[in-house]
Amino acid sequence: MLEMRDVTFHYTDGTPVLEHMNLTIGAGEFIGLGGRNGCGKTTVTRLLMGLEKPVSGDIFLDGKRINDEEAAARSPYIGYVFQRPERQIFRPTVRQEVAYGPEQLGRNREEVASAVTAALQATGLEHLAEAYPPNLNRGEKQRVAIASAIAMHTQYLILDEPTSGQDSADKKSLMALLSRLHRDGLTILIISHDMDIFAEYCQRVIVIGHHTKAFDGTPQELFTQREDLYELGLSRPDAVTLSQAVTGLPYCKSVDEFTAAMLQRLGGK
Repeated sequence: MLEMRDVTFHYTDGTPVLEHMNLTIGAGEFIGLGGRNGCGKTTVTRLLMGLEKPVSGDIFLDGKRINDEEAAARSPYIGYVFQRPERQIFRPTVRQEVAYGPEQLGRNREEVASAVTAALQATGLEHLAEAYPPNLNRGEKQRVAIASAIAMHTQYLILDEPTSGQDSADKKSLMALLSRLHRDGLTILIISHDMDIFAEYCQRVIVIGHHTKAFDGTPQELFTQREDLYELGLSRPDAVTLSQAVTGLPYCKSVDEFTAAMLQRLGGK
């Protein structure tokens, strides 16, 4: 379990970003992290990864305080996919890029080869193993970054706006991959403004507002019980709005689910 206990973080000029933040990420969860631009979402992930240090409070992994661990020491168990994944890919082939992490951990040649093969297979990149990463499209680069984390046997994967700028097909493909990895045991934290993702895929949503945690619960609780979504920088997904507009229809987390529910109702008449 990853935990933030009473964490406060300020910029060097004293501007508050997070105040007395408490957060838990349990093993095996699929969590969405939302809120307005500038609310501190990225700061939360940078603190978890060790790229920033709390002004006060503590960060724990499985009960061990890790405040003093640098980012490099946390990378074997916390993977990160940038909003622009090309910024984290530097080696001349996909295979070499995915191998970099295990090599830095001191794994032997056979262990590295095995980890790379498994990661490429898990992300559907076997056919691109010898490709030059800058020539890949954004979705493929994301998969390279994900494969790099998997090859290090990471426990937690954080993704920053992974579906931004993607069409519907690419979005579905990426989310299908993440869902499969989650079923295989990977813990996933997604930063996003895409409420459809939160509703359809996340088990839990955390919202940052007013420098601290403003909500922590299920997507259904968020989208059906909170009246301050706009103030928090969120919106109600179309599927939820549509299902609430039809008397007697159950909560629907996706448009496909809403369509199926309507067809069932119409067919039953």
